[in-house]
Amino acid sequence: MFDEQPQPEIDALIKANPEFKQLYQHHQKLDKKVMDAELGVLPIDDTTLAQMKREKLAAKDRLTRMYDAQPQ
Repeated sequence: MFDEQPQPEIDALIKANPEFKQLYQHHQKLDKKVMDAELGVLPIDDTTLAQMKREKLAAKDRLTRMYDAQPQ
């Protein structure tokens, strides 16, 4: 998700900010479910898949805002 940012910075933020950690883990779970659904491993209807994608995007947007707001 944060391909452009150094992993040590992300790890430090995960350790320092419980909200970021929880949201990051939630995004990771959604990402796996969406990928599984798209591969046909997880049977899911289109409406639920679309909702999961919207939720995943909202989590990513929030995580990005939290990352950008941290002091450099």
